[in-house]
Amino acid sequence: MTKQYTCGASSISFQEPVFIQSCASVTGQKEGDGPLGSCFDMICPDPMFGASTWEAAESTMQKEAATLAIGKAGLKPADIRLLFVGDLLAQTAASSFGAAGMGIPFYGLFSACSTMGEALSLSALCIAAGYGEHILCATSSHFCSAEKEFRFPLGYGNQRPLSATWTVTGAGACVLGSQPPLPASGKSRPLRCGHSCIAITGLTTGRLVDYGLKDSMNMGGCMAPAACDTIHQNFLDFHRTPADYDAIFTGDLGAVGQKILIDLLYQKGYDICSCHQDCGILIYDSQKQDTHSGGSGCGCAASVLSSYILPGLLAGKWKRILFVPTGALLSKVSFNEGDTIPGIAHAVVIEKYEITS
Repeated sequence: MTKQYTCGASSISFQEPVFIQSCASVTGQKEGDGPLGSCFDMICPDPMFGASTWEAAESTMQKEAATLAIGKAGLKPADIRLLFVGDLLAQTAASSFGAAGMGIPFYGLFSACSTMGEALSLSALCIAAGYGEHILCATSSHFCSAEKEFRFPLGYGNQRPLSATWTVTGAGACVLGSQPPLPASGKSRPLRCGHSCIAITGLTTGRLVDYGLKDSMNMGGCMAPAACDTIHQNFLDFHRTPADYDAIFTGDLGAVGQKILIDLLYQKGYDICSCHQDCGILIYDSQKQDTHSGGSGCGCAASVLSSYILPGLLAGKWKRILFVPTGALLSKVSFNEGDTIPGIAHAVVIEKYEITS
């Protein structure tokens, strides 16, 4: 069993790293037409993904991403000890009918758009504690299933304010393991290049932060305070500053939320302008694709992590990054009853790791 210890008020620093052995991403055509289109493993031009409903389409997409990640690691579903997956739909329906059908012991998660951070955190904790050699994390979202659940029927054709984000049709999956991935062989394409691989070295678990906002068309404003709280706590717990990270990636604050986050952290004495990036801004060209503030959804951070961030780390673009998926914790019930929209953000420290033996 690897050793680990708590760090500060909300963090864990792993004495032995937890390795990300493979990753995979599947998206829709709009995402494929964006700036990261060449990075995704699979782009499906059919928004139905061959299914008869939007929800079934999302399930199909999530299962495809999970299957790809397992295959890239050179494994079979039977080799995966646990499955941590989630989505935006009620009762995590997309996950229940998607990757859960693979026959792997299943934990369904909900942390809104921060679910990939929650999945990575719980998986890393289990690996570090010796409760599994290989664990799979996956999340997904679909523009049409999310609009149907949280906003308006697609045929309504309502206008969206400029603060609104566009729910990403995408899924991302990662296989975590206790050992570095083996070199590529046959059809396997693990996250390894020579003696270099990718490892999770720390976590900061987010706290619920509620500034009293009620605008479901301004998710960035609802989530930015939670992102600020988690990033600030990570700096305190690990005795770090923004300079200790080559990049800080939030999940889907969008252009509006990014400005709020930068202002909030600046008030605490931290300037992250030079190192902050947001997955929701990266995945679309907001001007050409009319996505307003940017992208959002469980599949946003997950697909950008799997297609752009992790390969970038392996290629040496960055050495250490802080991955901070962000979530707005509302439901159609709570919103319709006039409740506020609390935010949550979970931070994962991910580093390029050199194998010495």
